[in-house]
Amino acid sequence: MKSIRTLLLLLAGALTLPAAAKVKLPAIFTDNMVLQQRCDAPFWGEATPGATVRLTASWDGRSYETAADAAGRWRLEVATPAAGGPYTVTITDGSPVTLANVLVGEVWICSGQSNMEMRVGDRVTDMERELALADGFPEIRLLHIDNTTSPVPLDEAKVRHGGWQVCSAKNVFDFSAAGYFFGKELREHLGVPIGLIETCWGGTLAEAWTSGGSLYDIPYFRDRVEQVKRLPSSTEARTQLFHEEIDRWRVEMAEADPAFEGGVLRWGDASFDDSAWGEIAAPGFVQEQGLNGFSGFLWMRKTVDIPASWAGKELTLDLAIIDDNDFTYFNGVEVGHTEGCMTFRSYTVPAHLVEAGKATIAVRVMDTGGKGGIYGDAAGMALRRSKRDFIPLAGAWKYKVGPRLSEAPELPVNTATEANYPTFLYNAMLHPLVGYGIRGAIWYQGEANVARAAQYCDLLPLMIRDWRRAWGYDFPFYIVQLANYMKVQEGPEESEWAELRDAQRRTLALENTGLAVAIDIGEADDIHPKNKAEVGRRLSLLARAETYGERIPSSGPLYASYRLTDRTVRIRFTHTDGGLTTSDGAPLEGFWIAGGDHVFHAAKATIEGDEVVVSSDEVPCPVAVRYGWADNPVCNLANGAGLPASPFRTDDWARSRTY
Repeated sequence: MKSIRTLLLLLAGALTLPAAAKVKLPAIFTDNMVLQQRCDAPFWGEATPGATVRLTASWDGRSYETAADAAGRWRLEVATPAAGGPYTVTITDGSPVTLANVLVGEVWICSGQSNMEMRVGDRVTDMERELALADGFPEIRLLHIDNTTSPVPLDEAKVRHGGWQVCSAKNVFDFSAAGYFFGKELREHLGVPIGLIETCWGGTLAEAWTSGGSLYDIPYFRDRVEQVKRLPSSTEARTQLFHEEIDRWRVEMAEADPAFEGGVLRWGDASFDDSAWGEIAAPGFVQEQGLNGFSGFLWMRKTVDIPASWAGKELTLDLAIIDDNDFTYFNGVEVGHTEGCMTFRSYTVPAHLVEAGKATIAVRVMDTGGKGGIYGDAAGMALRRSKRDFIPLAGAWKYKVGPRLSEAPELPVNTATEANYPTFLYNAMLHPLVGYGIRGAIWYQGEANVARAAQYCDLLPLMIRDWRRAWGYDFPFYIVQLANYMKVQEGPEESEWAELRDAQRRTLALENTGLAVAIDIGEADDIHPKNKAEVGRRLSLLARAETYGERIPSSGPLYASYRLTDRTVRIRFTHTDGGLTTSDGAPLEGFWIAGGDHVFHAAKATIEGDEVVVSSDEVPCPVAVRYGWADNPVCNLANGAGLPASPFRTDDWARSRTY
């Protein structure tokens, strides 16, 4: 009896002891991860408050210890060796967690918008060949941060595919093409494991990737940062707030927009007479069709014939891409609303709205600056019953200008879902990575900021400093300059895209930065050029030369200075490796020259050593030169290594804008 009583007492005592719980690691620490070589690599996580956390790495067997604080948080820094592996890392507070197949090598962040987000599987050049080769690079590892937003900095990132993945055809299919090709080049030339962290989101603004503390340095963003501070932290509360704000906006907009009479939409009805409206082509930017300088609201209508067999059937309405926002109606009933200039529009038309006969699709386009309208691929505009049964919508549309931005109430932003809000992506997709050991970052972004290119001169360097301050060291930051895009240049033009490229070039004044020029590999009809292998290669040249010390050409010619003579301007360049030349062997193109009247003329340009001599018979007293200054310029200056020159301008003349 006594022995039974003793046993029961022992069991009861054991039940009162705290149960050992495995340490919890953030989702960025998983099997297959890559740690930055030769650094004190931070690890962090959660454990039982006050518990001793011990980490042991198999490369040297050394153990590191710390105590979890009162909230259960802990952090350790682990000395990593030279590149190698695979290794294991074991972390325990009594119940061990082991990370397997860990490599030590070079880690890079790949960030930006859709041209960084564009996947290997998105029909990039030689996609099939590249996928077939991908299984041969198991020492490239991939970590994909999921698209998430937050008004406050998060400690935990959401990741795709369970964490770090070993490179394979299946895994790179869904990974950044520019990032992958950059990593592939580094792996081939450095011979070490490469870790790539993709954190990007299509159509997003640079200010969304910047912390509130840094954005406060630019007056334009101060009110917006304060608005973020006032937002509720929960998604549900922000959703409710948006519904309340958008309901008020619709009422106010119905009073400001002549499309409405007595609060009822007239311009969307199939019976509305639009014969007096103008005609415009879609897809196509409206500023290129007689509405130069326009920003505000524009109504576009197209009437189609619905076959009897479609009556009472649900349809899909595809409208390619709309810059910036839209409200779309089918026979006067709203069927969709999207915010964001890079998002493909696809809306469902409910079956009860579909009747045989005439039907009108009406789109209220909101353009907030720069170029706007329905654009993209004509094949992406259709009213569809099925993939094979559809009505094409590309072609002529009727249009009428609505209120200017200054005449309308400000459109509310759905802060529960909208990525393009200051700090939102920094908080959710970058802050959780801060501290993870990295070598540097590559960045492909700017398309979303072209309407504010002058501001970008301040914003991009600010963002870079912001990231470096968070990590605590000035890591390399390499930028892809925007590629050529839209209609090929026919004469001198003002260009927001050229201004943005120049802002990117001017960022080189910030130490430890580089510019991968892509002015020769864009596509006139596609904002997402497919030759991402060359983008990755050019980024890798910067890293190999500037970060890893290889003696190789790393950049195309960069404008350095200019000198005025009586009738010429002499432009001097750096990065003339192998001598200045033309990419196609033809005479130099792409130079424009102006005098005191600020009127640019096509220039004669000749190469003399590291200089280009620019002149024009129409400009006897030149004062300024521009090169490659257009959305899609005709230009061919390069160096002997075959790398193209960056577009530039010697002037700082502000162009007049009509909004």
